[in-house]
Amino acid sequence: MAGRKPAMNPAQIWNMSFGFLGIQIGFELQNGNVSRIFQTLGAEVNELAILWIAAPMTGLIVQPIIGHMSDNTWGKFGRRRPYFLIGAILASLALFIMPNSPSLWVAAGMLWIMDASLNITMEPFRAFVGDNLPDRQRTRGYAMQSFFIGIGAVIAGALPWMMTNWMGLSNTAAAGEIPETVQWAFYIGGAALLLAVLWTVLKTKEYSPDQIAAFEKARHEALGLADAAANTVRRGASQFFTGGMIWIVIGALFAGFVMHARGEPRPDWLGSIEVGKELYILAGLIAAFGAIQIFAGMLRNSGKDDNGFMEVVNDLFAMPTTMRQLAVVQFFSWFAMFALWIYGTPAVTDYHFASPDPTSQGYQDGADWWSLMGSVRNGLAAAAALAFVVVAAKIDRRRLHCFNLTVGALGFGAMMLFTDPALLWVSQLGLGIAWASIVSLPYAMLAGSVPAKKMGIYMGIFNVFIVVPQLIAATLLGFLITAFFGGEPIYAMAIGGVSFLLAAIATLFVTDQASAAPAAAMAEAA
Repeated sequence: MAGRKPAMNPAQIWNMSFGFLGIQIGFELQNGNVSRIFQTLGAEVNELAILWIAAPMTGLIVQPIIGHMSDNTWGKFGRRRPYFLIGAILASLALFIMPNSPSLWVAAGMLWIMDASLNITMEPFRAFVGDNLPDRQRTRGYAMQSFFIGIGAVIAGALPWMMTNWMGLSNTAAAGEIPETVQWAFYIGGAALLLAVLWTVLKTKEYSPDQIAAFEKARHEALGLADAAANTVRRGASQFFTGGMIWIVIGALFAGFVMHARGEPRPDWLGSIEVGKELYILAGLIAAFGAIQIFAGMLRNSGKDDNGFMEVVNDLFAMPTTMRQLAVVQFFSWFAMFALWIYGTPAVTDYHFASPDPTSQGYQDGADWWSLMGSVRNGLAAAAALAFVVVAAKIDRRRLHCFNLTVGALGFGAMMLFTDPALLWVSQLGLGIAWASIVSLPYAMLAGSVPAKKMGIYMGIFNVFIVVPQLIAATLLGFLITAFFGGEPIYAMAIGGVSFLLAAIATLFVTDQASAAPAAAMAEAA
């Protein structure tokens, strides 16, 4: 069909996605070792969730901003690639510094910087696939990203174990010091991140905004779709004010509840339940969402709404139906993953190795083993991602994603069922399949439902529904584990399993545009 976006060959898709190898090495080093660093520097288990709040907070702020900026960037180095490179340089520097943190609060601050830098690099990569690939190749493109995510995570997960067993570096250190194995893993990871992103920057090209607009027009004509951007209805100032006040009141009431529950004398109705101060942060986040809406209403009232802030807010409230439905799926999926990342190390060292003390050899061995299990999980994810390319062409993507999440829930259950560390690989089968699905299939379904000229900002907004459950997990999981499970971190895995099951159910209610109009999609692919 004249005017359609050209297909890319396998080598081009490989080069376009290769940078994700480095990005995921950075993320996996963060996810697999930051709790270990925090505990080594003196953090208690019940403090981990609140210390981790830095990661989702930076994602919440950075990703929509970078998405908006990259949508409106075009110059000598293209649209998305400048952000790949800037973020990679900053993230590499953060990886070099993080394992040398002299105190807990320095490490917490470095997590903010490292996660912000990784988000600057990662967010435009999601839009990059939507920009460059036609509908018929997007599942393949996101699956290739998922493949590199798996391979990168395998490398990062194995690095501390390799440093110990292959290079003979010390896996223990004096109290308050980070082991050499972790330090060198971060150094190698930082270099690999920068080199992988440089490969994509130098080996790929981008379509200009005019070319993308022409491709999108031809696509809409072929599929009989309306222009989503043209049909956007802007919220009025009164709607912003009303919604904002509701959220502020909810936040204030919740803060009042926390204050009452933490007051003296202790309320009798609480029994043995401890209400942590981290719940104040959750109350503040609820109220902040209301404040953002009120500020947007003020700008709209004054006519000062032609700016990036208002564009992000407008697009948030004008999401396509498919995106709204996928947001629910993402919420429960990522709540489960954040439970795994925060509590995986303490759960395994306590439940499977019976060594909760971070200064003990058993704890360090358990942490290394869990890191190695992360490599198993992500290796399986890489293999599953390649299988999705074939399977997704024959099975409805919604049902495939539902199945994968259900298998992931069984993986969480296996972590509690098998107490022998040698059998932890069984749980990684389910978790690996679910992870590969989470980082590929929802994005493939989303890309066809949003306007091409807003691909970056919508990918950024979509990632808000990854960040929000992480923020809730960071503020709520510690309370749940302490209040209802005696502080035993293994029960975070049970919570993760339930969350995966809820995500699987929600997936069945998603409208996949490619499945909704198969005849038109086949015509476009011809």
